[in-house]
Parts: sequence; structure tokens; C-alpha cells
Amino acid sequence: MLLHYIFNTLLAIINQSNMRFNLIISIVALLCFSNTIQSQEKKSLNIHRTENSPKIDGVLDDDVWKNAEIASDFTQFKPEMGVVSKDHQKTIVKMAYDDKAIYVSAYLKDKPEDIQKQLTSRDNFGQSDFFGIILNPNNDAQNDTEFFVFSSGTQADATATPSNGEDFGWSAVWDSAVKIVDDGWIVEMEIPYRALRFSNDNIQTWGIQFHRRFRLDNSQYSWNPIDRTKGNSSLYHGELTGIKNIEPPTRLSLYPFVTGISNTYDGETDTDLKIGLDVKYGVTENFTLDATLIPDFSQAAFDDLSLNLGPFEQTFGEQRQFFKEGVDLFSKGDLFFSRRVGGGPSGSINLEDNEEIINYPEEIKVLNAVKFSGRTKKGLGIGFFNAITEKTDVTIKSTEDVLNPDTQVIETIVTSRKETIEPLSNYNILVVDQQFNGNSSVSVINTNVTRNGQFRDANVSGLLADISNKKNTYNILGEVKMSNVNKPEKDNLETGLSTFFMVRKIHGKFRYSFDHSLANTRYDINDLGLIYRNNYSNFGVDASYQIFEPTKKLNNFSINTWVNYRRLYKPDTFTGTNFGFNMNAQTKKLMWFGASINVEPGKQYDYFEPRDFENKRYFIYKNIGNIEGWFETNENKTLSLEFFAYAFHAFDSERDLAGYGFGIEPSVRFNDKFRLNYDFTLRNNNGSRGYVNKIDNQIIFGERNIFSAENSISGNYTFNPMHSLALTFRNFWTTVNYDNKLFVLNDNGTLSTEDGYTVADVDNPNVNFNTWNLDLSYTWQIAPGSFVTGLYRNQLFNRDNNAEDDYFESINTLFKEPIQHTFSLRLQYFLDYNNLKSVFSKNKSTS
Repeated sequence: MLLHYIFNTLLAIINQSNMRFNLIISIVALLCFSNTIQSQEKKSLNIHRTENSPKIDGVLDDDVWKNAEIASDFTQFKPEMGVVSKDHQKTIVKMAYDDKAIYVSAYLKDKPEDIQKQLTSRDNFGQSDFFGIILNPNNDAQNDTEFFVFSSGTQADATATPSNGEDFGWSAVWDSAVKIVDDGWIVEMEIPYRALRFSNDNIQTWGIQFHRRFRLDNSQYSWNPIDRTKGNSSLYHGELTGIKNIEPPTRLSLYPFVTGISNTYDGETDTDLKIGLDVKYGVTENFTLDATLIPDFSQAAFDDLSLNLGPFEQTFGEQRQFFKEGVDLFSKGDLFFSRRVGGGPSGSINLEDNEEIINYPEEIKVLNAVKFSGRTKKGLGIGFFNAITEKTDVTIKSTEDVLNPDTQVIETIVTSRKETIEPLSNYNILVVDQQFNGNSSVSVINTNVTRNGQFRDANVSGLLADISNKKNTYNILGEVKMSNVNKPEKDNLETGLSTFFMVRKIHGKFRYSFDHSLANTRYDINDLGLIYRNNYSNFGVDASYQIFEPTKKLNNFSINTWVNYRRLYKPDTFTGTNFGFNMNAQTKKLMWFGASINVEPGKQYDYFEPRDFENKRYFIYKNIGNIEGWFETNENKTLSLEFFAYAFHAFDSERDLAGYGFGIEPSVRFNDKFRLNYDFTLRNNNGSRGYVNKIDNQIIFGERNIFSAENSISGNYTFNPMHSLALTFRNFWTTVNYDNKLFVLNDNGTLSTEDGYTVADVDNPNVNFNTWNLDLSYTWQIAPGSFVTGLYRNQLFNRDNNAEDDYFESINTLFKEPIQHTFSLRLQYFLDYNNLKSVFSKNKSTS
């Protein structure tokens, strides 16, 4: 009740100022564009209430379907637009509703031998036909909820917006069934209201669209025609009418879980039992609170580790489900990088020569996290995110040799102390986003990180605009963002500024854009966001051409070209330029192929590789060009293949820089249940130059040969939509050999060998890096939304200076390292408040 009161009060405050906010937006839109709306005919489907809900079994013998209105006459939108369905591929859709759910039936005619029905895990489209329904309860053309059923019986679901695309990290609990028949296949769906957000108006009109894909020729059809030449697909929804007197249910879902874990490393075994709870609560009909009260991320997938030689941090994608789901609002302005929450420590500790940290944590424990988000009927979106991570200490061991005055023997004294590497920390995001005209939005976002004690705090704010004219032919993107960072070693805040502006043509075969991006030297969002570098003022021009109607040989074809011009913000100086193009195409036989070329002509000034930006040191390289090509065969075949190859070269008489690489990925579909992928990638880079170390305030660079090979295997055996077995394996190996080719970086950005440094002078920078990990999992869906997951994984890692070792010597060394074995078993159960309430009501009535 307290949360309900707080958030309703927040909504009331925002709604009081909503008229002024809408007025400002309207003036901005009027100033930017004066085009009038082009009306488009929309199909309408009238839905009727049913007293008897259908049995979801794929058999259309329920009374509800006998007199339901029909949605048919689907037309193709990919690869060709406007093609009417063939007689033997007709689609007939019917709908109904009651007080609990929306019901859908679809009779999908086709030749049974043409139906592609590979069994996959949830949200994995694979080589399978599908039927999808897209619902937009606000009918605003911008906020869709998508539900897909594959011919194999597997489900997929997503939320979708024009600015963020489809988010398949979002998952709902709903029911479906599939039946293959003599002239096609049948789908029945039950979508409970708890999976949707809608108003409590007595009479409602929703936006609606139906999609169907034939995987055999990769064609897609929709009920209401889609014009791919302009606008987002949501603008082409039809309308669902006839919904009357439905009430949003109490949207309270509980996900209790228990996880048992066993870790074995270097002969020692640790076990743990974790019990927790995730909660989804509908605070109002349109706003939802998600909370993970006792988080457990022990079954998150491995990161693909590789050797990082560059000046910027190495980052990885999000693997934790809570931080992947329902984050579209929080992604505005690219100010939220979820791996910051619970990532590595933000603090640092100054160590003496005789000290070392013996338990440095790679991750910080997340104590809890909540997300509150939703959107009103008038398009006002509100998002609030909060997470708390625990205080973390490390142990520092000190060793000192001391003469014992009694024995006159030198003894080693070992002492230890604890010091905080990460304090109790609070992470916050607040987003207010107003959508209008079905294609535009203005947003305000603020992120804040507060750390307890004398640690770094940060606050970032942004104003964002994404405005298209009403004809959906032109678009303006604008961003102004400001960061404020309170560093403990500074007496005051450091304030940074970043801007971005783009104008682009977004319709027709020929499109173009102009953009400018800027960040000053103090712009820093890395406490909760991600930016690799600041201090830039860059200009870009892009142009593209694409076809929307197939030719005699091609289904798709597009070509894109670009020119970029880069400067520093301070000092205002040129740093580099590049231009290039790429091409992508698909043949009638569903083979994809493409190529790209990129050129950096003349001198390029790298101010970041020297790792000394305070003194404005830079490194000059020049005239580098690279070319890449790739192709992919038809994935519907038993054996399919992906291949890419690239080469680059420096056209510089003073150095010999060249490299190449290729990758090959064969996939074998043994049957509809079992598919296996193998991926091999090799990269060879000879003569690259980069930072090595500092000696006596001199910056040392080295010329290095870098060789890497990556092997990975992924396989899935899906017994049925409820049971699946998955295997992933990856081994990444790379060597870096400097061959004693070391230089001193001169003040003018060139390199000199006059000082005669060797690898011995810089503590041997040669590298042999090898990592191995294997992940085997079994998933059993025991009930809707409820899963048992068993997981085994192992991991090995080694890094040394033996750059001369070949692959097998490196593998032999790797397997001498201690191996980590992890076993875990997790049970997560889905509980719906409405079902629990009805059970308790029945028990009460019978007692």
C-alpha cells in the first residue's frame, strides 16, 4: 500500500505539469516540421466477449470460434510488398476475450512438407515458421507487446518501441498450443491481462497486427499492409474494437527460487544454498514494479574473455536476466550500462612494495534492485531504477624481513589488514519520456551513483529529442548531456558536457544523414554508463541506397557509404578522418553476402594510445586501409556455412604493417531437435605498434606480431518445448611477440630507437594468453513460467610470457593450471496472485 501511495503521488505531480510539458513539445514539433498527416486506411477487427473460454489445445472445436469475426487477406511485406497470399497459404485469424484474457486462434494453411519446424529454446527463432500477434493497448503506434508461436510449439515474446527496437529480454507467462494438420498448422493462444498494460476505460480500441513468416523462402506477411519505405512498422497497425468493461487485474507475480551450488577449485570445494524472490507488481494499470529482493546470478553465462592491449576498458554484454528485461526506458541516451551495478570495485588501494591484495573481488554483491516503469494513455513514460551493492573489503598481506635481536637471524614477518575497496553504494535512474505523433519523443533522464564515505560520487543528466515529421520522411535526433563527478581527491565537482545532433532522411530508396558529436575533457558517465573516451568534436556524413522490391536474382540489396572527420575538443586540433562503404545482399536462394572497405588517409593522431593525455601526448600513424567480405548460405539446409575474411595494410614506407583474418562457421541441423555449430576464427596482425610501458618519464612503444585463434562449439538438443539441453564451449588463444622492437615516443608523435631499449628493460611484455570455458545446461519447464535448470561448467585460464609457444604447447601449459568446476541446480516457480486468490476463495467457500 505504501508503494502504491508513493507512486500514485508521483504520477499526480507529473500529471499536474503535463499540460505545460505537452505544450512545449507541440511548439518544438511545430517549429521543426509543418507537414500534415497522411491518412492511411486501417483494417478493423471486432472482438466479442465469451462466457466459455476455449481449451488451448490447437483444436478449433470450441463454441467461441464458430461465430467470431475473421481476420484474413494477408499481404507480403518482405521481401516484396503487396503480394497477396497464395490460396494454399491463406491465414485465418479469430479472437475473443473474457474477464481474464485475450484468446487467439489462427488457421495457417500450407503444405505440411513445406512447414519448417525446428525445435529451439524460448525466444530463439531458428529455422521455423511463426505466427505473431502484436498488441498496442494504447494504440499509440510506439509501444508494442509482441507474442510469437513457432510451428514447433516454442514461444517468443518481446516489447518493442521505434527508438529501442524489439526487447526479447522481456518475458511474460502465457499459454499456446500448436497442431500440424493435413493442410497446414493451427495455433491457439491465451494471453492473460497480467501480461499487458492497458487503461480501465469502459470501451477500448487497441492497435493490432498479425505477422506470419514462411521460413522456406523467408517471406513475411501481415494482416494490415506495411510500407517498409518509410516510418516504423507500428504505424501500420490495424485496430481491435469491441473490448468493453474489462478491468486490469491485480498484476502481482511472485518468482521464488532456490539454488544449490558446488564450486571446486585447486582441491578445495565450497557449497552454498541460495533462496530468493523476484516480484512483479502492477502499481497501476499501466505501471509495473519489478524487484529482485535476494538476487542470485550464479547461472549467468560466461563472458567471452580476450586479451586487451588497448587504452580503453574491456566490456561485456549483460548476462543477468533482471538487468536484461524491461530496460527500454532506462536505455535512453546510452547512459545506463547495467554491468556497472555489481561489476568490479570502483576504489583503489595504494600498496607498498612489500604488500599485495590476496582476495581482490571481480564482482560486487548486489543486495537488491527494483525497476518501476510504464506509460500513460497519453504517451507519458516514467522509469525509476534503484540498486544497492554491499560494502566490500579486501585483505592486504604485508611481508617484511626483520633481524631477530636474540637469535641474530633474519625472520620474515607476515601481517595483514583489511581495507574497503567498495563501500555501500546506491545506483539510481529516473526517466521521463513523452511520446507524440506516433513517431516522436522528448526525454529527460538522470542517473546518480552515491557511495558511502570518502569515495567517488556521480550524477549525470540528459535532455533527448527524437522528432520525425508527420509524413515520416525526415528525422532530427538531439542530445544534451551533463556529468558531475565528485572525486575524493578533488575539492570540487568536475562538470562535463556532451552533445549530439543528427538530421536524416528516413524514407525512400536513397537516404542520407549529417551528424555532429561532442564531449569536453571532463565529460564522464562511467559510474553507471559507458563511454570509452571523451574530448572529441566529430562530424559525419552517411548516405545509403536500398531496394524494397526484389529483382530477378536478389531479394534484398543495400549499399552504404560514409565520411567521418575527427577533432579534439581541447585543444581544438585535427585527429583523423576516414571514409568507406559497405554492401549487403540476399539472393533468391536465401544466400547472404557482403563486403566493406574503410580507409584512413594521411596522418592520424592518436591521443589515447600513449596513456598520457594530461600532457597531450599523441602517436602518429598513417594511410591504413582494410577490406572485408563475407557470405552465409541458406540456413534452412541440413548443412549451412558462414564465412568472412579481411585484410588490412599500412601504405607507409617507414613501417611494415599488414594483417589478415578469417572465420568459418559450419552448422549442421541433424533433425528438428538437434543442431550443432562450430566456429573457428583466426587473426594475424604483423607490425602493429602500441604502448608498452614508461621508463624515466619516457613512453615506450613496441612493434608487435599478434596471432590469435578462437574455437567455439554450441549445440542444442530440444526434446520438446518444455525440455532442452544446451552446450557451449570456447577456447581463445593469442600470442603477442615484440621481437625486441621497442621505441621511445617523441614529442612530435613519431617513434625513435636511439635509446636502445630491450624487452628486458620493460619487464618482458611478450604475452601468451589462453582461456577455456565449457557450459552444459539442462532446462525443464515444469509449469508455465516455472523452471528447473541444472548446470555444469568448468573454466581454465593462463597468461605468461611464452609468446614462442605454439598452440599445443600453450594448451598443455593451460591444463597444468587449476581447473574450476561448478555444479548448480536451480528451481524457480511462478505464482500468480489472482490464481492464488481464487484457490483460497474456493477453499474458504468449501470450508
